Amino acid sequence: MNHVKKYGIVLAFVWPQLGFAEEIDVTMHYVGPTEGQVWLGVQQGIEEANLQGGFLGQKYQLEVVEPEALETTDIETVLLLATDDEFTMKVAQTDKYAAVPIINLNSTSDKLREACLPNLFHVTPSEQMRADALAQWQEKNPDKPAKAQSWHQDFVKFAARQLNSRFEKNQGEEMSDDAWAGWAGTKMIADSVVQTMQYDAAFMLNHLKTDLVFDGQKGDNANFRENGQLRQILLLVDNDNKILAEAPLRGFKGGLDSLGKVTCK
Repeated sequence: MNHVKKYGIVLAFVWPQLGFAEEIDVTMHYVGPTEGQVWLGVQQGIEEANLQGGFLGQKYQLEVVEPEALETTDIETVLLLATDDEFTMKVAQTDKYAAVPIINLNSTSDKLREACLPNLFHVTPSEQMRADALAQWQEKNPDKPAKAQSWHQDFVKFAARQLNSRFEKNQGEEMSDDAWAGWAGTKMIADSVVQTMQYDAAFMLNHLKTDLVFDGQKGDNANFRENGQLRQILLLVDNDNKILAEAPLRGFKGGLDSLGKVTCK
């Protein structure tokens, strides 16, 4: 499905609301590097959000915030972080951001997930998710080494081919795990605004926790676990960088929750 058809479907979904919808200006705040794959993914997400939003009177912009300026910055919708674990944890535990969704775009740390912070969401897979995916593969294929990835430039199912094509055309590079995370973290917010016509931070926080249905171009609609981790398939790739399979593999109980599930106390 090309992007015109895709956005046509989204437009049809919200068409009954268009007659009385007011113009919406959404600002997403971002702390992190302004180069590299995460950044390119965020840029791709903003570009697609504005393409889709153009039909609906919605405009999206990204405001880059320096870490030292964050304390004096008001977050109206979401805070995207591509920072180290210590900074991410500190921000998520700050009272000022208790009602703000904070999206971790880059860290795979299990400790961040085990903290079960109510406002912290993790788009990139955890270390344990990757380990569980590899364990499933090795149980069925003990003599075939592999690595677990969240994305691959040759992935074609679930409209992944089209996303890879759009990204390479617009950003001039192949899409990696980090780029997918940047794109997904940004695009899920824009899609949520389209679906709900709301962009207040407190509303968005509750929406992400309870009602998110996001098409990450990876099959089953993605949503967040209790500990803030995004449920998603992982790709198993061999030493020649060829896709071998998708985890969870058939025969393992728990579906997506067989990969790195953490129970919050």
